[in-house]
Amino acid sequence: QVQLVESGGGLVQAGDSLRLSCAASGRKFSSYAMGWFRQAPGKEREILVAIRRSGDSTTYPGSVKGRFTISRDNAKNTMYLHMNNLKPDDTAIYYCAASSKLGYVNQEKDYDYWGQGTQVTVSS
Repeated sequence: QVQLVESGGGLVQAGDSLRLSCAASGRKFSSYAMGWFRQAPGKEREILVAIRRSGDSTTYPGSVKGRFTISRDNAKNTMYLHMNNLKPDDTAIYYCAASSKLGYVNQEKDYDYWGQGTQVTVSS
């Protein structure tokens, strides 16, 4: 089992940058594929980026491509979401998740463990 705790959220202005962290404890962090999701008010949770055990990453929705990137530091048991040029539409609760599946994991149902979420609010 692995426990995940997100941090780094807050209130920022449009155009600002923010880095979210996801700290893992429990079983070996490097044995999990990871992902970042977000859920905006009144919307379903969506995947943003996913990263394989090796560190290779991919970004999913067009709205964040070129602005959001994911990275992981297996030595620190931590994953990051780097968000640049934030927009009001990025306002949401951001979640990290861990999956025991191989490769890129892009289905919410394939993630085994979830953090509690961190709020990001972007003002115009």
